[in-house]
Amino acid sequence: MGLSATAASATNQYPVPYNFAANIIAAATQPGSAPPGSNNWSCTPTRAHPQPVVLVHGLFANMTDNWQTMSPLLANNGYCVFALTYGVEPNEPGPNQYGGLTTMEQSAHELSAFVDKVLAATHTTKVDIVGHSEGATMPDYYIEYLGGAAKVRRYVGVSGVKHGTTLDGLGTVITAIQSLFPGAPDPTSGNCGSCDEFLVGSDYIHKIEARAPAPGVIYTNIATDYDELVTPHTNSFMAGRNVTNITVQDHCPLDFSDHLSIISSPITGQYILNALDPAHTRPVPCVPVLPAFGSGA
Repeated sequence: MGLSATAASATNQYPVPYNFAANIIAAATQPGSAPPGSNNWSCTPTRAHPQPVVLVHGLFANMTDNWQTMSPLLANNGYCVFALTYGVEPNEPGPNQYGGLTTMEQSAHELSAFVDKVLAATHTTKVDIVGHSEGATMPDYYIEYLGGAAKVRRYVGVSGVKHGTTLDGLGTVITAIQSLFPGAPDPTSGNCGSCDEFLVGSDYIHKIEARAPAPGVIYTNIATDYDELVTPHTNSFMAGRNVTNITVQDHCPLDFSDHLSIISSPITGQYILNALDPAHTRPVPCVPVLPAFGSGA
């Protein structure tokens, strides 16, 4: 199932897999690679899509295993797309590195430098950010404390953690993470500076709550009622005149996406496209989306 490209669509059309398995396969076969359609540093934004899009991955992820769906989808729709891997511990071996492990404050500085690089390459003054999980949480610090509000036009967050998570009583972030990512590094050995920052009442959550939402940035927060890591899922949401909050099941009861498959769903994909270009919205599909796997399309 494909989503139609806009009139500003790029010449190259990339396959768009609507299942999370594509991320796993890419991580195994092309570790450390930029996702399809991204990091073309000669890309020139069009009048239809004047802001380049920066993709920000989640915890224990990287640009390869997070964006095999949304990166080609955005590129096919005429966007200049850029992706980074951030928050890697210095002693992390191999090309397929786990990201998001340093504190979110540290990672926000990496994001800041990457955004400046994108702005310089594209000769633009603002970017749009699309983030998943930590990628929809860490950029808040960049926007609120590192001057990012002046450089970000639209910020679309998928399964972000704006008010902390209770983890449904699982106790620690690592208990929940290891249930989804077997073999992930053990933060008790000092490899995850960000993990405790996701919890309700953490110093980090208090920091971003204190200044969110930032004036001048247009926010869209997308969440699923079946999220295992962000509980309650409404903690992905914010209040403000410049904020739109979306629970995917309100539109489509066939959507059983969880914390992983929500970022590989055609439903989420159309919500992202509509958020980035609200003047040319298209109907959001309603198709079955399974936890972990996705739609299978």
